[in-house]
Amino acid sequence: MKISTLVWALGTLLLTGAIISLLLPTAGLAQPLPKVTIGIDKAQKPQDVAVTLEILFLLTILSLAPAFMILVTSFTRIIVVFHFLRQALGLQQMPPNQVLIGLALFLTFFIMNPVFRQINDKALRPYTKGQISYDQAFKRGIEPLRTFMMKQTREKDLALFVSLSRTSKPKNASEVPTHVLIPAFVVSELRIAFQIGFLLYIPFLVIDIIVASVLMSMGMLMLPPVMISLPFKILLFVLVDGWYLVVGSIIRSFA
Repeated sequence: MKISTLVWALGTLLLTGAIISLLLPTAGLAQPLPKVTIGIDKAQKPQDVAVTLEILFLLTILSLAPAFMILVTSFTRIIVVFHFLRQALGLQQMPPNQVLIGLALFLTFFIMNPVFRQINDKALRPYTKGQISYDQAFKRGIEPLRTFMMKQTREKDLALFVSLSRTSKPKNASEVPTHVLIPAFVVSELRIAFQIGFLLYIPFLVIDIIVASVLMSMGMLMLPPVMISLPFKILLFVLVDGWYLVVGSIIRSFA
């Protein structure tokens, strides 16, 4: 019985191999597999080197584009406030990071929608239609973004980076270099986000102090106050409609 089973298995393997050997050449003729090669050749003319450097520069810009977009939009303030809110509630992983980042992105698109619309109408569409050059599209596209950042930047922070850059004092907002405006805008955003976070901490800190005092007066020193205060903080946040207030306050802060 074992010998017959072994003979049957060997016969099946031989038949399968024969079928595969017959089908492979046909499949190769019908659908040739693509070939990918990477090589370094000598440039025939200087333009070849310029094109290669432009491609490398474009790939570098694309890899850093998310960081640039985060720093020049409202995303920084929103995500920092959400982090402070989660820490104030005492919730380490709830809501998850994916939910907070997704909500922050959608709020960023909502807040920046007028700016993005101006960039699309003044720079992107004329450039795709060939009406303006790349330099003109860049100048027109950066102007609405500079207006938004200038409106949210504190004069003290802007003066700091102007002095650190050792450039001449600008006479108006249009003369402020973009590389000076961006870090000043980021510092101003962090300052406002920390102020909002401090205000969020106060009511939840009061609850923690009250619960800790009550437990200490009752002699329950071994019971962690966080276990008792956490449900009360969540209840308070739900009763006052916390997400409505926080999101509304963040959006109004950019008005």
